[in-house]
Amino acid sequence: MRTSATFDVELPGWLHTLAMASKQVDPEELSRFVPPDDPEIRQSAVLILLADGNDDDAGGNGPDVLLTERSWTLRSHAGQMAFPGGRADEGDGTGVDGMIRTALREAEEETGLNPAGVEVFAVWPSLWVPVSNFGVAPVLGWWREPSPVAVVDPAEVASVHRVSIAALTDPANRISCLHPSGFTGPAFTIGDLYIWGFTAGLLDKLLTLGGWARDWDPANVVPLPDRLVEAAWRSEGRRSEDVRRLTAIEHDLGRPEGVE
Repeated sequence: MRTSATFDVELPGWLHTLAMASKQVDPEELSRFVPPDDPEIRQSAVLILLADGNDDDAGGNGPDVLLTERSWTLRSHAGQMAFPGGRADEGDGTGVDGMIRTALREAEEETGLNPAGVEVFAVWPSLWVPVSNFGVAPVLGWWREPSPVAVVDPAEVASVHRVSIAALTDPANRISCLHPSGFTGPAFTIGDLYIWGFTAGLLDKLLTLGGWARDWDPANVVPLPDRLVEAAWRSEGRRSEDVRRLTAIEHDLGRPEGVE
């Protein structure tokens, strides 16, 4: 999917700017990796689920976004913070509707949320992850009727969090992540959460398009925590040149200007 799709959904005022911006999202605004015309690309989707607020989780009050911590025993991206989502099943169908079904199904399987309470208002153009040959469609939804969420399968998800937009925009929580391979990219540190890579890049774009972004210092470079470095080496089992390529791709989204 190379263009955005939007839907006429009644949304709260704080989402209007994001909904309008989503009508004309250029995939190159999100990443320089756009899926080529290749039937071998594996289709997937993630759910960027935004809610009016929750007082009980990371970052305090106000609108928030749902994130998961991937299991530390997974083969790929172990321990990383992520949006709920995953690979499309044949039963999900094709096109925009198929991507929406994939995102909602995967989110339900991972967190137990009730899809009936989600109003999807946009699907951004798919992004390409060359190292795994996945096309990833970001599906944006308003959590009109939030339902309880928790870890459903510990083999896939280690924890589930609702992180406030205010915490994500706080300059004190924004850093540039430095991977041992030498690559840097936008990241967030909120409490014990360290959000980097693909997810942090999408969050960075989300804050900009939603009109929530605040100035922060991309020169504040912090090395990737040892636990995440070790998890990447252990779970990926990749040679050094492959780790460099993987990290370059993960950090490409939303790379801050002036940081190489």
